[in-house]
Amino acid sequence: MAKARGTRKASMLAGRVSDIDPFSHDDTAAAVERLTALVEAQARVIRDYEAAMARTRDTYERAMAAARLGVWECDLTTEILQWSGGTYDLFEIERDAPLRRGRALTCYPDASLKALEAIRSRAIERREGFNIDAEIITAKGTQRWIRITASVECNGDRPARLFGIKQDITEERAQLERLRHLADFDHLTGLANRSNFQSKLAAFCDANGPCIGPALLLIDLDGFKNVNDSLGHSAGDHCLQLVAQRLTEACRDAAMVARMGGDEFAVLLAPTGDIYRIASVAAAIVWTMRRPIDCKGHRVTIGVSVGIARSDGCAPDVLVQRADDALYAAKAGGKNTFRWFDPHGAY
Repeated sequence: MAKARGTRKASMLAGRVSDIDPFSHDDTAAAVERLTALVEAQARVIRDYEAAMARTRDTYERAMAAARLGVWECDLTTEILQWSGGTYDLFEIERDAPLRRGRALTCYPDASLKALEAIRSRAIERREGFNIDAEIITAKGTQRWIRITASVECNGDRPARLFGIKQDITEERAQLERLRHLADFDHLTGLANRSNFQSKLAAFCDANGPCIGPALLLIDLDGFKNVNDSLGHSAGDHCLQLVAQRLTEACRDAAMVARMGGDEFAVLLAPTGDIYRIASVAAAIVWTMRRPIDCKGHRVTIGVSVGIARSDGCAPDVLVQRADDALYAAKAGGKNTFRWFDPHGAY
């Protein structure tokens, strides 16, 4: 009996132990299921994170592309470049191609390369950043202007790398040039305007001092008012454009041809002691304007009167006044001719 009771107790104890045995089939399956669910959940988190990172990179790349920006860095020991996709696109070089600095430098024309190397060397020496606008010719032959911004990173006291941004400023540069052109040139004829002419004249006079300076020819159209009155201002504007073309052709060696306003023009000749050369330019102007002009289907004849003054070291405004006095003498002398300024009153 005692033996039977002991056997029953052992059997009952074994049953209770099997209920909590971690290696039982039922508990192992559950653990595997839970572990699988956990791994799948983590995988979903990783996939979501990677998708978010991909969207962020895509947004970053699109933003950089919209701003026409590229990120770059250069190891100062190996001269190996690391470029973002936008920088490769900016230089029109195949993306992810192994790139050393020497390859990139071939895209810079001589003037830009010289300026870039100078400012780069100075920045490395002083451990400071720099900014420079430089022209490049891309791998596909496209001319562009870029703005380079750089910082220097040091390893201890030794400069280790340069890094920064390159931005396409081609359109900005073109807009700046358009604004500069509008400020310096006459919108109708394309010739230099009065302000531009005055600056050029002042520079010439300052450069030559009391020596023989530039020659100034002031030109006034004879009979232009009749064109405006009979054919209208549109035809008059067209006529002024044709006059500007003829003046430019007749004064190919001039330092500047300008429209001073209305039907008044000016020609600036570089300093010369050859009065015959000056006179030949004035004669060419008078001759070319004697030929009829086809102004929107109407043949019109416009003459010119030209006043000439040569600087002897006088101030620019004095030179202009002298040329104007000579111009008045040309008109008084019958028009369609030129006259020299003479300080003694003879022309």
